[in-house]
Amino acid sequence: MLFLETGPAHLRGHTVGKVYTSVVKRTARRLLQMYPDLFTTDFEHNKKVVSQLVEVESKKLRNQIAGYLTRLVRLKQRSETS
Repeated sequence: MLFLETGPAHLRGHTVGKVYTSVVKRTARRLLQMYPDLFTTDFEHNKKVVSQLVEVESKKLRNQIAGYLTRLVRLKQRSETS
């Protein structure tokens, strides 16, 4: 299980600028690299998988990671078909 540390304890759960952008992208890419067959183009499915694999601090962060994973999977499928 991955544990996310997004910054100092007093900032966790609060978005300050675009702090989460790099955390979301880095975590999503790492998950896709480690478990490429677990993720699909279905956001709801990816949301459940992220909940099982990562201890996420908030629903919002979990959803951002799942959404970015969904986008990455779709982009990968498009590049394979063209």
